[in-house]
Amino acid sequence: MRFAALHRLFVLGLLLGPLAGVQAGEVENLRLWAAPDHARLVFDLASPTRAEVFPLDNPRRLVIDLDDSRMQADLDGLDLTGSAISRIRSGVRDGSGLRVVLDLEREVDPRHFSLAPNDQYGHRLVVDLEYPGESAVEDPIDPIEAMIREQEIAAKRAQAQADHGGAASTPEPAAAVQRAQPHPRRDIIIAIDAGHGGEDPGAIGPAGTREKDVVLQIAQRLQQRVNATEGFRAVMIRDSDYYVGLRQRTHIAREQKADFFVSIHADAFNSPRPNGSSVYALSQRGATSETAQWLAESENQADLIGGVDGNLSLKDKDEVLRGVLLDLTMTATLNDSLSIGGQVLDRMGRVNRLHKSRVEQAGFVVLKSPDIPSLLVETGFISNPEEERRLRDPGHQEQMARAIFAGLEEHFRTNPPPASLLAWQRDNGRRTVGNEYRIQPGDTLSEIASRHNVPVGRLKQANELNGDVIRVGQVLRIPRS
Repeated sequence: MRFAALHRLFVLGLLLGPLAGVQAGEVENLRLWAAPDHARLVFDLASPTRAEVFPLDNPRRLVIDLDDSRMQADLDGLDLTGSAISRIRSGVRDGSGLRVVLDLEREVDPRHFSLAPNDQYGHRLVVDLEYPGESAVEDPIDPIEAMIREQEIAAKRAQAQADHGGAASTPEPAAAVQRAQPHPRRDIIIAIDAGHGGEDPGAIGPAGTREKDVVLQIAQRLQQRVNATEGFRAVMIRDSDYYVGLRQRTHIAREQKADFFVSIHADAFNSPRPNGSSVYALSQRGATSETAQWLAESENQADLIGGVDGNLSLKDKDEVLRGVLLDLTMTATLNDSLSIGGQVLDRMGRVNRLHKSRVEQAGFVVLKSPDIPSLLVETGFISNPEEERRLRDPGHQEQMARAIFAGLEEHFRTNPPPASLLAWQRDNGRRTVGNEYRIQPGDTLSEIASRHNVPVGRLKQANELNGDVIRVGQVLRIPRS
């Protein structure tokens, strides 16, 4: 009997022996990135691990269960500032699993996904806590300004359709006498995108300077210049250290009805020799140079590092590609991008050597917004020791921000959107000058036509008006009688 019992223990030991040497998966590190509309918790894993995430109430918590795992990260050292998380704790679950509990200060909409290893990271589990009802920007556009901008976009599309032989949308019938509405005098919205961020450091210089840090500093300086100029307002795509997906960046710009989108980066190469600034616009076909093609391919990989759920990005991709391919305003948008890019490049050439003397083009995902002229600005080569030093210098950052805005401002003062304050300032005080007339409060089309001895129909035709609605400050061309 004693021998039989010992024999059973021996056999059991043989069966369990190999398992005893198997190490449970480890959570090697945790990182937290806090954004205005969400927080992102990233688990660095020694091996891929199945996870289950679910909320609990009273009190409000989020539970993250990982199979066959152990916590090796320092939870006490994690900075929770700016997030919805008040405390993180962990413990063993069912003998071999790991349970992580987040104590929450507000309602969240959680989602999670795993990321395979890449050049920068190993296996990762990403847990996003999205805040229902929150905007991705701190100061979203006013609803009235958004409506005015939407009307301008709709008018531009209708005109593009008419120019291409398509049927423009039929306007609603206007009243017999439609008096001029006050000029909106809206701000011109500049969407400023600091490249990379959060999980994605971007390029790293010889002295350890991270691209995501210096481009955010330049973007913040540009924001200050834009907001300090009457008639302009900045919208920051990210305003601190967190990652925003490439297609989400263009979505935010469109949601905020931006008139222009500028994405700020710092170039890099596998040699320290290249230097200088560059400006890039979107190309719907081939890149204008091998450098432009290489750079676009490199930047378009950012989502793999920054962390985007591939299952969720396909829909966005289809939506944006449909817009790029089908929207007839894209040609005009690209032309505006190239025009503005030339002015920005000229101003940047006054504060830094230019790597390319013309605006280059390539298929950057972040520039694919059919309604918004967009540029990607490479402020310099962070891989070049001298330019890395300059990119860290606050004085040089300020000069770079001034140069970028000077190019934008020059364009918009010459070509202000019709409903903008700049357009009103340009036209203010002008009545009939040559063959133009600035609309005054109380004017109607019929009165203006009568005053200038021009048929109403001809006045409408000369100004491409589909109805009788006019606006104070609007400038009409007066055809010769």
